[in-house]
Amino acid sequence: MLKGNLEKFILPESFYNRDTVAVAHDSLGKILLKKNNGIWSGGMIVEAEAYLGQDDPASHASRKITPRNKVMFGPVGNTYVYLIYGMYHCFNLVAYNMESRRAGAVLIRAIEPLFDMLAMKKRRNREKIHELTNGPGKMCQALDITKADNGKSLQDGDMLVIENRDPEKFNIVQDTRIGIKEGVDYPFRFYISENLFVSRKARKKSYRC
Repeated sequence: MLKGNLEKFILPESFYNRDTVAVAHDSLGKILLKKNNGIWSGGMIVEAEAYLGQDDPASHASRKITPRNKVMFGPVGNTYVYLIYGMYHCFNLVAYNMESRRAGAVLIRAIEPLFDMLAMKKRRNREKIHELTNGPGKMCQALDITKADNGKSLQDGDMLVIENRDPEKFNIVQDTRIGIKEGVDYPFRFYISENLFVSRKARKKSYRC
């Protein structure tokens, strides 16, 4: 159960106002939280992918601004939630250097569930812990993240990303992104090595965080 004042642990806007790839890397180990019915659900971010602006063919922001992608061009530290295949939600952190006047977002692919796992099991209709949040669609279902959460600030309200109060040392693997058809060679995916909740692993260079 989460106790105490969370405000002092909330990541500042400056965390997101940087290079998108750096934010994807640094998001590992942070805690993603969603409040439902007054109770926080969430866990530690263990896998993330960076999507840039106009120079990234796999990014929703690679062309012009549309009603769907406009959040990626907006203030950093907001949420970007969209639907794929007409049924699965994907959750992103809007993150890029705003001085560049570009765009960017970090797709959170997986978390290690830590809080309110009983509710997550119910939403997912699963009993096995490692099947609750090991993929972007699964994670959104477990936390009840929907299009209604698109464009929200991560500085207050019912969605937060906070520092881990009990951080541990871990190895980070840098790899290419998955589930895309363009920009497949860009090494913009990061995940915690040996973590059971990562959606897909690969044998790539790892280093101590």
